[in-house]
Amino acid sequence: MKRNIVIAAVTAAALIGGGTATALATTGDDGGSARQAANTRLSADDDRNDQDDRDDDSRDDDAAQAASADVTASEAIASALKHTSGTAVSAELDDEDDNAKVIWKVDVLSGDNTWHSVSVDPSNGRVLGSHTDDEDDTAQVRAALKGSSVTAEEAAKAAAGKGVVTSVDLDEDGKDKSWEAETRKSGAAEQDWKVDLKTGKVTADRSDAQDDDSDDQD
Repeated sequence: MKRNIVIAAVTAAALIGGGTATALATTGDDGGSARQAANTRLSADDDRNDQDDRDDDSRDDDAAQAASADVTASEAIASALKHTSGTAVSAELDDEDDNAKVIWKVDVLSGDNTWHSVSVDPSNGRVLGSHTDDEDDTAQVRAALKGSSVTAEEAAKAAAGKGVVTSVDLDEDGKDKSWEAETRKSGAAEQDWKVDLKTGKVTADRSDAQDDDSDDQD
């Protein structure tokens, strides 16, 4: 009843004034607010669905990149060390300068404490080039590796039993120092693992899972 009265009143005013008017139909209840809230929820759901789709696409792309690499992480490290002698500290399958070409990037710490970033072709293991880097954690890395018996190459081989290894890196911070490895499987999310520096034992990275849970709660 109130909606009809408002519309009639606005229409009459428009006719008398000889102009145009826009009638905003309202009701005595909160129907308008409810509709607005529903539309807001639908929009938020759409945004979440779009983000989920993007995450799925990213996961699929990463899995496809990993699956397309004929050269494993351990083989890439071995190839890099043949080119540049030293200690491999990390290896990562990544886009080269954010373009479509995927390469292995292997960080090698040489005997004179010079850092080298070696690029390895994932299709044949050939070294594509290398350059020196400036790093400020050389002393920490040396200290973490002192007394260790498991190399980055061996850590990558150990983690390969959990999936396709896309990265291996030395965690030199904190009390429990270890190799950290990331694996992927087709259609699945990435998984993070810790590889013991002395035994080569592979365990799930619980600290990473806890960080994810904390982020979700925030």
